[in-house]
Amino acid sequence: MKWVKTKGEGKAMVSRKMKWVGLIGLFVSAFSLVAHFLLARHTHGGGPVSEYQTSLTFFSWRPVFDNADHPKTIRKYGRLWGPVRRLESLQPHANPGSNYPAPELQSTGFIFVRIRGGFHEIRNSISDVVAVARLLNATLVIPEIQSTTSSKGISSEFKSFAYLYNEDQFMAALAKDVQIVKTLPKNLKGARRKKEIPSFRVAHSASPYFYLHHVLPVLTRHSVVELVVSDGGCLQSTLPPLLMEYQKLRCRVAFHALRFREEVQELAIKILNRLRASGRPFLAYDPGMTRDALAYYGCAELFQDVHTELILHRRSWMIKHRIVKGNLSVDSAKQRLNGLCPLMPEEIGILLRAYGYRSDTIIYISGGEIFGGRKKLIPLHAMFENVVDRTSLSTPWELSEVYGRETKYSSKARLATKEERKFIDWKTSGPRPRPLPPPPARPKYPYNIEGWWGWVAEIDNEPESSVEEFRTNAHKLLWEAVDYIICLEADAFIAGFDRDGKGHPNLASLVMGHRLYQFAPARTYRPNRKETVKLFEEIQDNLYQANHTWISSIRRSLRRNLVDGFLGESKRTKLLSLIAFPIPECFCTSRASSELSASLGVLQRCPSWMNGQKITYQTKDENDEDVNDDEDSLFFRQIVDNNHEVDSGEISNKEETLVEDQEELDGVER
Repeated sequence: MKWVKTKGEGKAMVSRKMKWVGLIGLFVSAFSLVAHFLLARHTHGGGPVSEYQTSLTFFSWRPVFDNADHPKTIRKYGRLWGPVRRLESLQPHANPGSNYPAPELQSTGFIFVRIRGGFHEIRNSISDVVAVARLLNATLVIPEIQSTTSSKGISSEFKSFAYLYNEDQFMAALAKDVQIVKTLPKNLKGARRKKEIPSFRVAHSASPYFYLHHVLPVLTRHSVVELVVSDGGCLQSTLPPLLMEYQKLRCRVAFHALRFREEVQELAIKILNRLRASGRPFLAYDPGMTRDALAYYGCAELFQDVHTELILHRRSWMIKHRIVKGNLSVDSAKQRLNGLCPLMPEEIGILLRAYGYRSDTIIYISGGEIFGGRKKLIPLHAMFENVVDRTSLSTPWELSEVYGRETKYSSKARLATKEERKFIDWKTSGPRPRPLPPPPARPKYPYNIEGWWGWVAEIDNEPESSVEEFRTNAHKLLWEAVDYIICLEADAFIAGFDRDGKGHPNLASLVMGHRLYQFAPARTYRPNRKETVKLFEEIQDNLYQANHTWISSIRRSLRRNLVDGFLGESKRTKLLSLIAFPIPECFCTSRASSELSASLGVLQRCPSWMNGQKITYQTKDENDEDVNDDEDSLFFRQIVDNNHEVDSGEISNKEETLVEDQEELDGVER
């Protein structure tokens, strides 16, 4: 009995010792972790950690530029980020003339507008309908955006127009131009519900004659008309000289009156602040790779598998609805050589590297859709370490704050296949005996049908959109609004494509037009796609081993098109959208004689009060084309002296570098 007691005490002793050992082990581990975090916080390569590293919880990039030379200390900074000097004489001037009257108190009636389409189509349409209301001396009801009505599943906090734009700002900014009300009078609301209001489906380029001779008589007779705008505009882009004030009004609408609602602007400012946290400039890139644009221009063969099928299906739909005139099958390679297909992200990356942008350049990806998926961006990520977008610079909570409170919907049930429907019919058909059921279909795995494109493997016709998809489309408008603001404020901007699925200017085109109005010399690249594709064809087998001659050709092309591409837009885009190219109607020149201004038709001299606001942006140290130095090592990497790493673009030696710099000097004033 005594032996048993002693054995029990021994076990208790061992148990207590094990507990003490465990506690000591936990204490040592905790102390080790604390010491590790303290060391990691206060040491980094022998020096203090940059304050910028506090943002690593938010961002996907690593601050590889913490200890790098700031680009502003480099004399070639101007070539990458500086203003285009030849455009500095252009100044925005959309103020009404001295003989511009206020809107008459007695209007001819109410114009109610329903706008369909994407972000760029909505923005272009709003500027047009305001001009139409002014032309007809009508009272404009705040336009109804069909993508953001309550039936689309958006938050009940917002009502159509107010989901995207600030209504009060819109009305206040145009108070001296057009009478604007938020809703129709009660008696006209009832008539609209009963569909007793005369309605017009207006074309993209309707003329003033159409409105004065077809719409105005009906408006005068009924006191109200409804305009349905579905093509991204409702008034022709170019108007007679007598209607110049209406062109200025469209500019005032697009560039002053249309302000995004407060929540959208706040999110965009947050993202901008995070982009600029390092103190470095950034470049915004809009791929322009949408399914509709690719289908319209016949670029299906540039993709593979399901994406090609999706593009062809969309093109077939466009042909059926007479949006596209042509064959279903198009030679995509030929379209690409003619500059009618988007430049791929990989090609844009090579262009930027060849021009001199370093691998740690911050690039912001814009656009609501990149057709082909994220894999299309892999080469760009390989060339540039700091490629970011809206999702990597904001949290899901911040995005949900912009959406507002939304009702949750159950996911839409998957459509039954033809074989499944046969089996269901067999189970529910008449009395027994019945024929044997059809054989089971081949098994389908989740990866066969998941995703928005999953219907391709199941049915022949694209299914109708669900409420969730309508809601997502409304969210895309907000995403594109945020991207629009960021692209507008970017230090440099480049677009992979500038047309939409109807051949009209897209989001990137409107960004370029707004950047032009806001600050004409801003560095906005307008690459000539036809010329660029031909250059890529020369080295298609060695894209990443280009020689010095090819790199010089790319640089000359991009530099030349900073101005020549600008002149080309005046012929192509001008005929389709005023706000995508608001010259010469909304501009004046600050110089007595300017060859560029004359070629663009900008003959109006700026008022004297604008002379004091002119800012000279170039300095000898910052302007790229005023210097002749040997700084190419900062843009293309190669190994020199076996231990010194510099940026290489296959520039063989210092002599070639100096020759290239001299070419840049000579090319500036051409």
